Amino acid sequence: MDRMMSNDRNSELDYSPCSKGRITRSNTDMGFSIRSSESFEYSRTASEVSTYSEATDEHSISDEPRLLGWPFTKSDIRSPVILSKLGVKQNSGVMERKSDGDEISESDLQMMKERFSKLLLGEDMSGSGKGACTAVAISNAITNLYATVFGQCWRLEPLSPEKKSMWRREMDCLLSVCDYIVEFVPTFQNYSDGTALEVMSSRPRSDIHINLPALQKLDAMLLEILESFPDKEFWYMDQDDLSSISNTSKSFRMVVHRNEEKWWLPVPCVPPCGLPTKTRKELRHKRESVNQIHKAAMAINSCILAEMEVPETYLGNLPKSGRASLGDGMYRHIFTTDSFSPDHLLNCLNITSEHEALEIADRVEASMYIWRRKASMQHSKSSWDMVKDLMADGDKNVSLARRADDLLLCIKRRYPELSQTTLDTCKIQYNKDVGQAILESYSRVLETLAFNLVALIDDVLHVDGTVKRPVQ
Repeated sequence: MDRMMSNDRNSELDYSPCSKGRITRSNTDMGFSIRSSESFEYSRTASEVSTYSEATDEHSISDEPRLLGWPFTKSDIRSPVILSKLGVKQNSGVMERKSDGDEISESDLQMMKERFSKLLLGEDMSGSGKGACTAVAISNAITNLYATVFGQCWRLEPLSPEKKSMWRREMDCLLSVCDYIVEFVPTFQNYSDGTALEVMSSRPRSDIHINLPALQKLDAMLLEILESFPDKEFWYMDQDDLSSISNTSKSFRMVVHRNEEKWWLPVPCVPPCGLPTKTRKELRHKRESVNQIHKAAMAINSCILAEMEVPETYLGNLPKSGRASLGDGMYRHIFTTDSFSPDHLLNCLNITSEHEALEIADRVEASMYIWRRKASMQHSKSSWDMVKDLMADGDKNVSLARRADDLLLCIKRRYPELSQTTLDTCKIQYNKDVGQAILESYSRVLETLAFNLVALIDDVLHVDGTVKRPVQ
């Protein structure tokens, strides 16, 4: 009897409030597997073809009752859910209420259990806890899902219904974790007798409450833009097909030469007289819209990465001095110049490729954290002269760190498509915050999709611009 009363009290205290204003979710078939954090590489371009999400059949993309036992309501505004014995009975009742047409097959149920288990285990099937942590596992799952759905998005055309359904269902399932990431704030509860009592109430965590709806809006806008290319006045041909056509125009050959390093991409083709004026204007308008989405996703991704903690592994592998990280040339320019200009320094470096720019960004970022760490070090010295020297060194380190930060921002502004730095990759790999992992990976894949769409639209506009139009 006492044990039952204790269980009842514990069940009343265990609750997980849901966020408000979220989109109603449909049943999700989780189609991905998780790679370990050691072997996974993070970059701003995640368009490689991946086989981490298996293709679903026509039964798996249909609307089915929820099987994961998460207490979602059907309304857009969700109330806190009490995971008491009554709540568990209600969820089990939902699973028991099955009509003949809505029954789920045993194979589909088993597949969902297997994929969900892999996500929780971090691909460590021994269950010993040596797999990837939850944050890295969800981040990898979102990246792998993007590679499966959009990895072969090489044309301006709508997604297939199967891939579109897979993206929405599995993203809804992965994002549902954010419904239970909350923070506690003091609020006043008024009673019927007029008294007010200050209690702690829960609400969605501020970073998720602000960024997740924005990312979902950007996601919907990108899919809507893709859906707007059903009947178009341009088409695509493979490289092999172009080589077999003898009367290929010069404009097509220019695009082939432009994409030599990506020979597998199809080549856009336009009519001999070029695109209609209306179509050309629509393409330019869509390009500008996608470019704004790309900037917004990049800004959110940069903010999330800036809020992540710097791993001790990264700090432990830094050189002993900022000069050793930067090199003598850049160090002299940053240290000795009275009026420091990061743009002038970049012009003097004569950077010829993005790979070289990324290497310089890594060195500058490392030196910045070296100087910041030196400036924040506390020294227990009693001599006043030693204190004055330490204060002078601290001011110097702060100034050098500020200049290195300005130089890093200038590099990222001049090369906006730059891959993530070593510090960013290290933050993602060792991150333990599930909310930050979801926001970072979601914004990263949307940023990559927007960047690829801008490149595809530019290819079509480039072909159209090289066509000689008749004089009217």
